[in-house]
Amino acid sequence: MADVLSREARSRLMARIRQRDTAPEIVLRHGLHRLGLRYRVNASGLPGRPDLLFPRHGVAVFVHGCFWHGHSCRAGRLPTSNVEYWTPKLAANAARDRRKADGLRRLGWRVITVWECQLKDADRASATVERVARRIHGDG
Repeated sequence: MADVLSREARSRLMARIRQRDTAPEIVLRHGLHRLGLRYRVNASGLPGRPDLLFPRHGVAVFVHGCFWHGHSCRAGRLPTSNVEYWTPKLAANAARDRRKADGLRRLGWRVITVWECQLKDADRASATVERVARRIHGDG
């Protein structure tokens, strides 16, 4: 199936997708801040520039979009059109995620990955924030 948008229109649309300060990231940040946890945002100088960095606890947190990072949930499904483009693209994203997490672990950081779908509705978000806070403190 051909794309209904021109290359230029598709490019403009894709360029508008945020890489930082996304809605799921902000939900997690606000929840963890409410629990008294303080962090650095998009810490440069580390592999993958973690979305949240807790230097005091030695923890790096990535908030991944389900589609872009190939999660196994409904939102992470592979598109049915242009499969020859999306399959290697999303596989490369997942491989890059593993390399960045491994690089952080080699530097002594604990790595936590939170998926967009875990922060969609208020109940799941609240449970996710609690679970991440326990893991940051080393209790989970």
